Amino acid sequence: MSKKRLIIVNIVGIVIGLAILAGGAYFYYDSISYVKTDEAHVTGEMANITAPVSGKLTNWTMKEGTKISKDEKTGVIKGEHSLDVKSIMAGTIVKNEAREGQTVQAGQTLAQTIDMDHLYITANIQETDLKSIEKGDKVDIVIDGDPGTTFEGNVEEIGYATNSTFNLFSQQNSSGNYTKVTQKVPVKISIKNPSSQVLPGMNASVKISK
Repeated sequence: MSKKRLIIVNIVGIVIGLAILAGGAYFYYDSISYVKTDEAHVTGEMANITAPVSGKLTNWTMKEGTKISKDEKTGVIKGEHSLDVKSIMAGTIVKNEAREGQTVQAGQTLAQTIDMDHLYITANIQETDLKSIEKGDKVDIVIDGDPGTTFEGNVEEIGYATNSTFNLFSQQNSSGNYTKVTQKVPVKISIKNPSSQVLPGMNASVKISK
């Protein structure tokens, strides 16, 4: 091998070695600085608009996308006693399940609402990572529906039980032996200034600063 080629090979080797070291350093820094998960989704406070009594639904003009305020009159049920249908919270109609003139039963769901002005992320965090996070921690959020934007947020609440708290018996096999599985705890994360492309139910990825 010529001296010139040997120098080139050595330079290439050094560059590759430095790249590997840099990559390793980055991933190490990332692992000790953040808790990350792709098991997260957008959600919001939800409520149902229900029929207070049985009867014929009138004055019902609700459509999906309609914004309503708390205690707003959304319709009237004509029956033995005419009663107003009201919303129990401010929000946006995301599902309309009724129509004008329909006969409804007491307690029947007529529409579903979500508070679109205060959407948040629910992320499932492994129990082994919980010790590394606390309320107020900064979070970087990427939402599948708006992948070109990284939203800021903060940890608001850490759940008091794992997702499988009420299904522990399902983790036993036929021999009766307990199968140990890493559990996950729901963590509520705020979203600062979500875009109009961010909708409830969308998948998200979060990176929580330790």
